[in-house]
Amino acid sequence: MGKDLADKYSIARETFEEVDDALGVKISQFCFEGPEDELRLTENTQPAILTVSVAAWRVLQKKGIKPAFVAGHSLGEYCAHVASGTMSFADAVRTVRNRGKFMQEAVPVGTGSMAAILGLSPDAVASVCSDAAQGEVCESANINSPEQIVISGHVAAVERAVVLANERGAKRAKVLPVSAPFHCSLMKPAQERLAGVLGSLQLASPRFPVVCNVDARPVENPESAREALIRQVTGSVRWSESMQWLIAQGVQAFVEVGPGKVLCGLMRQIDRSKKCVNVEDEASLQKTLEFLATVTAAR
Repeated sequence: MGKDLADKYSIARETFEEVDDALGVKISQFCFEGPEDELRLTENTQPAILTVSVAAWRVLQKKGIKPAFVAGHSLGEYCAHVASGTMSFADAVRTVRNRGKFMQEAVPVGTGSMAAILGLSPDAVASVCSDAAQGEVCESANINSPEQIVISGHVAAVERAVVLANERGAKRAKVLPVSAPFHCSLMKPAQERLAGVLGSLQLASPRFPVVCNVDARPVENPESAREALIRQVTGSVRWSESMQWLIAQGVQAFVEVGPGKVLCGLMRQIDRSKKCVNVEDEASLQKTLEFLATVTAAR
């Protein structure tokens, strides 16, 4: 993960060296070599994904690419802030390592769960959650696209919601293999701990607007950025709305930086007319640069 870019670009290699120095942990080794069980620990996964994403962004930046807006899904919002200069990369990786640890420790193992619901509207899913809660927590966690919503909460409540969603016409509803119930009110202890960490950071005004998850609107100053990242821990990731807001501003091309192409897949569900490309290695970088050259030439 990220090794191809690190082998070919000094700025990417330096990004991995920077994370190793900042954390005193060989995140680069976990990314390049594993072992996978170490990489899958949340406190390693979050800085690892952030590092690969920032490395890809820095290579793009060296190639002269400048975005009109930036956004990131959950953890990705930290990458967006690094790209926009709101926070330093070293501060970001230290913060997300704590974020992963705090989230994992917020709820005892086996207490919480998450599930994906496909083919129901956000309002229909909210109704399912309300009816399934029965005094427990059951909330929309990730509103990813008009077709895909992830819910989060107590195990029994989420299981009841899956049954209800299937009864009410969902194309599919299934419990996800996750380690904690992210982005719901059960994460309140993690939110309180993270607020202390974020409160100690020196943030700057973003160089380009960062569309935050919890409001699906840009944050344009340090304090609103900090406050949005705090609320994000228990709040819904309003990804579909964030992308629709960007489209309403006239954005035609989207570049996903970091491992995988999940966000490009979601864009196909949100608006198939908009082009989404990704950068995670040399091959995808070259395809993206070729595409962006055609976009620029067409202006």
